[in-house]
Amino acid sequence: MSYHLIIYDTVSDLPENWNNVIGNHNIMLSEEYFNVLQNSSPSNMKCFFMGFFREEELIGGALFQYLDFSRHRTFHKEKSGLVFSFKNLMIQCFIKDVMILGNNMLTGQNGFYFDSSKISSEEVVVLLNKAVQKMQNDIRKTSLIVYKDYQKCFIEHFKEKEYSTYFRFSVQPNMILNIREGWKTFDDYVNDFSKKYRARAKTAKRKLDDVERREFNLDSLKKHQQKMNELYLNVVEKASFNTFFLPENHFEKMKENLGEKFKVFGYFSGRKLIGFYTLILNNKDVDTYFLGYDKDCQKQKQIYLNMLLDMVEFGIKYRFKRIVFGRTALEIKSTIGAEPSGIFGIMKHNNFILNKGIGKIFTSFAPKTKWVQRNPFK
Repeated sequence: MSYHLIIYDTVSDLPENWNNVIGNHNIMLSEEYFNVLQNSSPSNMKCFFMGFFREEELIGGALFQYLDFSRHRTFHKEKSGLVFSFKNLMIQCFIKDVMILGNNMLTGQNGFYFDSSKISSEEVVVLLNKAVQKMQNDIRKTSLIVYKDYQKCFIEHFKEKEYSTYFRFSVQPNMILNIREGWKTFDDYVNDFSKKYRARAKTAKRKLDDVERREFNLDSLKKHQQKMNELYLNVVEKASFNTFFLPENHFEKMKENLGEKFKVFGYFSGRKLIGFYTLILNNKDVDTYFLGYDKDCQKQKQIYLNMLLDMVEFGIKYRFKRIVFGRTALEIKSTIGAEPSGIFGIMKHNNFILNKGIGKIFTSFAPKTKWVQRNPFK
């Protein structure tokens, strides 16, 4: 079977039937979302799109992201400034840039889609290898190549000799809540909690009695955009490890391009915005996106826990199948019923000698999180 691959660096060049074949199956691979990446991606990121054709028929598509770490501080100072300065120096010396097959801004298998009636999984894996080589040859060779966030059932296909030099890795799991058939209302969900967690949820809700929740349209989003960015930075700058920062207009571009598929909810104390969260509606899934909150109010009002509960309420109300919570704050997400789903990746350094030690290098840099999985249900 004859296949050919085409690289696109602008959305306007994509085939007319891109969404019909690919984007409608995963909004994170749609023209609308690619427009966001094209116009509002992090300053150290460049995105490319690839079409896979059998003869002249489009059968699949993929997203590639190039991340430049030469001027980006990946590690941030906490207790030991020297340790973090050393880690940043190591990143800039040995991993100056990375090419990712997938989406570094989201958790989950959002890097490609193929029409399974036209091609087998085994053939997909072969084509992905050709795609990676084409990107490295035609666009730019990077220090590191990463295939990001695959489910275990799919990562098992990456065993051919083409992948023998890759290191398989897994970091924090993706936290997912499957919405049960019996949950017709939020009360149904909370009533399935054990006494301890039911009381905890009700206490958290009461702490926001004087807080107004509002959904933002595009105009209100633009009005509060600067404050939203401040609250977003409050959260991400707490992390010791960040590979990117969103530009200030990112949420505006998301709303402009995704419309009702992108939801933004704000929390107000009086006239003051003290928190917000965002959701992407992806067919039967709700994907949680970025959020932010006032650090002082978070302590007093348990804003983050309330956000998680409100996300669940939204998913139940509008009859979604799953809520994809991502790979951060694992323990608190487990307290509202989310369960870990293992996700895997593979990586390779283009320097043969460094690649021999890539496992040890990755282990030394990967953020380590200890957590206890909770079960709130009876």
